[in-house]
Amino acid sequence: MRIAIDTDVCIGAGQCALLAPDVFTQDDDGFGTVLPGREDGGAGTLVREAARACPVRAVTLGAPAGP
Repeated sequence: MRIAIDTDVCIGAGQCALLAPDVFTQDDDGFGTVLPGREDGGAGTLVREAARACPVRAVTLGAPAGP
């Protein structure tokens, strides 16, 4: 499952990093980011909950990137 954060939409609420700290963090400006190497991680329960909890729907889950 491809995991991404739309940086143009993110407001830095931090729900993603709070709910799934193994996948998300916040950058120096406080905006959400996917940890390196986790972009094509599995969409476990916490990742799906983090996507649902984002108040501006900046977290997206989609098909894995193709070769």
